[in-house]
Amino acid sequence: MRIVLTMVVTLLVGLGALFYIEPTKPMPGEAYVELVNVTGDDEAPKCALDARYSNEAPRGLRDDVLAAWNTLKSKAAAEGVQMCLNDGKRSAWQQQAEFDSAVRRFGSAEQASKYVLTPEASKHVQGVAVDIQPLSAASWVERGNGKLGWCRRYQNETWHFEFDPSYVGGCPPMLPNALASR
Repeated sequence: MRIVLTMVVTLLVGLGALFYIEPTKPMPGEAYVELVNVTGDDEAPKCALDARYSNEAPRGLRDDVLAAWNTLKSKAAAEGVQMCLNDGKRSAWQQQAEFDSAVRRFGSAEQASKYVLTPEASKHVQGVAVDIQPLSAASWVERGNGKLGWCRRYQNETWHFEFDPSYVGGCPPMLPNALASR
C-alpha cells in the first residue's frame, strides 16, 4: 500500500510540475519579460542627453501614435530640441510589475495609483502614452498645448504625455495624478 501511495503521489507531483504555469507569467505563446525595477527597455541605448534614462525604439505604439511620435520628434529636431523616449508601449506584465513595485514603495494600491495605473487603466499598455526625457524636451512638448496631438495629462508626471487626435485643438485640463483619471 505504501509503495502504491508513493507512486501515485510521485505521479501526481510529476504531472503537476509538467502542466504548472506560474500565475504571474503569461500563458504559452504570449511574450514574457521578467522585470524587477522597470524604467523602460533594459536593452535600449542610454539617452545621450541624460544617461539616467533610456532612449528606446517606439515599438508597439499604435500606428497613428507612432506616426504622431515621429512627427513630434521631427518637429522638435527642426527647432533644435532633442528628446529621448524613456518609456512607450508597455506590456500588461510590465505595467503590472510597475504597479506592484509602486504598491510596495507607497504602501497601498490607492497611493500607488497616483503614480502608476493598473494594466487595465494604463495608456502605456494601450500604446498611446510616452514618457519623454530630458524634462526640457518634455517642457517643449507641453508648451505646444496639443498642436501635434500630445498632451501632458498629470500634474505629478512632467514627463508623461498621451496622444489623442482631438488634442490638436488644445489640451484638456490636467489631472492632479493618474488616480484621478480612473
